[in-house]
Amino acid sequence: MRLFNAYTDYLKREFGCRVQKLSINAGFSCPNRDGKLGTGGCIYCDNKIFSPSYTDPQKSIRQQLLEGMDFHKIRYKTEKYFAYFQSFSNTYAPLEVLQQRFEEALSVEKVIGLIIGTRPDCIDEKKLDYLAELAKNHYIMVEYGIESCYDKTLKTIHRGHDFATAQKAVLMTVERNMHCGAHFIFGLPNETETEMMEMVHIINQMPIETIKFHQLQIIRETEAEQMYRKNPEIFPLFSNVEAYVDFIIRFIEQLNPDIMIDRFASEVKPELVVAPCWENLRYDQLLVIIEAELAKRKSHQGNNWKSEIYIK
Repeated sequence: MRLFNAYTDYLKREFGCRVQKLSINAGFSCPNRDGKLGTGGCIYCDNKIFSPSYTDPQKSIRQQLLEGMDFHKIRYKTEKYFAYFQSFSNTYAPLEVLQQRFEEALSVEKVIGLIIGTRPDCIDEKKLDYLAELAKNHYIMVEYGIESCYDKTLKTIHRGHDFATAQKAVLMTVERNMHCGAHFIFGLPNETETEMMEMVHIINQMPIETIKFHQLQIIRETEAEQMYRKNPEIFPLFSNVEAYVDFIIRFIEQLNPDIMIDRFASEVKPELVVAPCWENLRYDQLLVIIEAELAKRKSHQGNNWKSEIYIK
């Protein structure tokens, strides 16, 4: 039995097999890049660092998915896939554009659903109503990049919206009986470890189904790199793997055990990272370390969780 509520395990139970996410770059933009809110994006943002080689907005969505299937079949024997709209803000377009791109993805054989990564301020009632219609016959997950629960942090990283916007987007999504996930980043400027740890109590009150954690990594040629080189002390980075593992375990010990964990950390090519300079550790290796440490501590997700106001 695993010591945390793993999203991958849920998918295997639900669909009877491994379901592989296939990343797509559908050519969407972001209000923080096209001038609506700003032009530089969030301080840490560089979509290229997590986009597979087969993702190219010049290719059709169908072609990207087929190439993704070829890419992954070498490693996994997968018969079912999710089209993962990952790059930039994937609801930031008129509804008719979303309809064309999402339905093209769902028309590809073996694609059984969509994972849609977006910003909380790029959704509205009409878009969610459309997605809810798709969800009647397909698995539809909306993942919101929330990043922090603190407005002061969201302002510092040039996010362009407040935490209340994220809370509203999540509620509008789950009210339509859709799957809803959230991303959070640890190590953002001027947040203390106490503040980061206290976010778990806020998260426990959100009706999210899945969660992804990312440790902040300072990526070359981003605004975060400029800020870090000028004032490194404002970034509460985790200097080594051991420090992050200790933090994340203490965090998930307080996390509602009903929330499924999709990721514990981000993985970036070492040559792109300015700081923190961890050893060249792959995500699957980090996962083994986290699970081993949980076992060593005789602990598990929710071990110290106290039932809080939690809206299902």
